[in-house]
Amino acid sequence: MIIELWDKESHDTVHHTMTSIGDVLLPIAMYTYNVTLDPVHVDGIANIAAYLARHVDDTDHTDLAANIWENFLDPLADTTGRAVCEPISEQRLRVAAVDDIALAETPFETVHGLDAGTINPTTFKNGLVLDLAQAALAAVPSDLDLHRHRSIVATTHLTDTVVSLDEPWQSLDEGYCRWRIMQAPRVDRYSEGVVHALALYLAESSHALEHAEAVSELLILDGPLYPVELLNWQDRNATFQTLSTETKPRSIVANYFRLVESFVERDIPLCGFIKNPASKRIIGTLRDRDIDVPWADDTALFTQLLERRNQGPTDNDKSGIKEQRTDEITFTSWFISRNGANATVAADGDAYGLDRHLDPLCYETCFCVIYEPQHDILYRLEMPYAFASDDATRAAVTQQVVSEVAARRGPPAAIAKADELARISTDEKTSLRKQFAESLDVDEVKRYDDVRWEEAE
Repeated sequence: MIIELWDKESHDTVHHTMTSIGDVLLPIAMYTYNVTLDPVHVDGIANIAAYLARHVDDTDHTDLAANIWENFLDPLADTTGRAVCEPISEQRLRVAAVDDIALAETPFETVHGLDAGTINPTTFKNGLVLDLAQAALAAVPSDLDLHRHRSIVATTHLTDTVVSLDEPWQSLDEGYCRWRIMQAPRVDRYSEGVVHALALYLAESSHALEHAEAVSELLILDGPLYPVELLNWQDRNATFQTLSTETKPRSIVANYFRLVESFVERDIPLCGFIKNPASKRIIGTLRDRDIDVPWADDTALFTQLLERRNQGPTDNDKSGIKEQRTDEITFTSWFISRNGANATVAADGDAYGLDRHLDPLCYETCFCVIYEPQHDILYRLEMPYAFASDDATRAAVTQQVVSEVAARRGPPAAIAKADELARISTDEKTSLRKQFAESLDVDEVKRYDDVRWEEAE
């Protein structure tokens, strides 16, 4: 018998071993791939990029963005004529020197930030689906006693309709921490997404209400002003539409209404700071009206409007590409948003079927966007109309947040601190899942990607 040993290309490392099958020894080549792309592949990708550059022309996008800004947003109406986006006061694109506004005196001496983190949905072999979230409130300047407080929510889903896993709030850590278990409404599909949304928003909203009195000047939520994912359930398929009528999701949405009411009654503004805005409300409305727009979402549109470039090529770059300016931070004036998830909380919306204790106009979502040039990132700032309608409050919140974004080249300090407090690290997530599996005496359902990424780390 002839046995041939063979090699792969030179960039593969080959280790030969022998294995016995009966009386025959066979060589097995074990390959360690050190390179995923050869130079020829890189050259091919460069050719693709060059082809796209020749055929995708965005030179007129700036003019198109300016046209939309000037002619379509005051107000932007949908196909029925309903104003779904309109400016609160004078519509303006604003600019400030980064160094100047970063050093400017801020209106609020104390700012609080709220965030919640989860371990991500986990499915076990006994049919249990679980996610666990913890919420924390941060203060700038720091308040270590406040930072110690936590609200922890474990949301579960079981296909067994007999077992009930609901538990009321219980305390630990000398009363600094409280926890509860909530059983999600039963669904045949989407159980992981459901437990994730319910755990995250219940932890966030209940912690905010529990410690609202600790906020003396300004509260910034890490994320949107309202639980967008729950609000969107009304416009999804029949399963989610049914869920939106259930008591538990409705009670969580009600928490956000009560939060707005609490802060309005105390005349302390609250807002939401969205680090990764992905809204398509404006773009979608324009397309519904047969207006051709090239951008994938509203973030791309506003980035096109707000980024600033020098008038011509620099001495070091003769390509004709205008260099992006990083010495100025830009932002928009404020708008009311009434479409997408915000339609629910609009004055003429159904409010998720819940009671609103203030004038319905007070709850409407208002927003502005802030472009941070150093990292080329757009942020969205939201505030209820009850505060945004007041010129002084609107100006103070804008100055506070824009100043901090300019100074930090990123989210405000209270948000960064809340994120740090609420975040559950990768190691902690793994450890918590393992503890659940051991306590339940059942294994977690593993998927290939779980193993793949664990090995990659």
